[in-house]
Amino acid sequence: MKTMLFILNPMAGTKKANKVLADILAVFNRAGYRVQTYVTAGPQDAISAVKAFAPGMDAVVCCGGDGTLNETLTGMLDAGLIIPIGYIPAGSTNDFANSLGLPSDPLTAARLIAEGTPQQLDVGKFGDRYFSYVASFGAFTRASYATSQNIKNALGHTAYLLGGIQELSQIRKTKVRLELDGEAVEDDYLFGAICNSTSLGGILTLDPHQVDMGDGLFEVLLVRAPQSLTEITECIMAVQKQQYNCRMMTFRSAREVNVFIDGDIFWSLDGEKAEGQGFLQIKNLHHAIELIK
Repeated sequence: MKTMLFILNPMAGTKKANKVLADILAVFNRAGYRVQTYVTAGPQDAISAVKAFAPGMDAVVCCGGDGTLNETLTGMLDAGLIIPIGYIPAGSTNDFANSLGLPSDPLTAARLIAEGTPQQLDVGKFGDRYFSYVASFGAFTRASYATSQNIKNALGHTAYLLGGIQELSQIRKTKVRLELDGEAVEDDYLFGAICNSTSLGGILTLDPHQVDMGDGLFEVLLVRAPQSLTEITECIMAVQKQQYNCRMMTFRSAREVNVFIDGDIFWSLDGEKAEGQGFLQIKNLHHAIELIK
């Protein structure tokens, strides 16, 4: 019989997966898995669970939001484990799942994992931390980790927009120099994202024809700090039309991104807070994980 480590974040999103937990486990039992279940009790708990219980397993499945997936991947990569991963998205935004077209219904997602096959995907490395789909700085970044879970549950994507709007009065343009596989770009930026995803916090959506989550490349989106109402309007229109290579924006692909910053700024890694200062190296780890879908 095959073995599986099943990790559940009971506080994720609206807790809808908790209501069908027995049915989810039954799906895996009937697919021939002997399941060991671990319920997380707080931040970083999934990392410890993976390191302690995943070795020797045939599959690891996590049920929660993007943060739970991030911790699961971190535990796997830290421990040097190569085990197929299943993801049942149960958070409030689920950018990673949306990019892959994973089902939002927990039972449907479980059945897909039980019947699916592993697909190799890339992972980002930010200093000594990992991210599954985005490292971002600037406007709206703080909102991704500062908005309360209750508000996220009630408003979903709108919560990030509201949090970002409330933050705009405090936003300061950030002078950043980036080297994208050797190509240097430098400006005062309102927002920047190094990502492997089509969905960014429910605020920005990249063209799925331009994003391949297993090609060894990041998509890099940089938004210049607008100096006038006209430039703000240009930014909004470009986002709406997904025209990211324009006067106000830079859109590139790169395997490695070196970031030079004069001072400290806060980043968001998969919606979780991270600090960055001075020099940062962000690398694409090609085919670092196998995701069942």
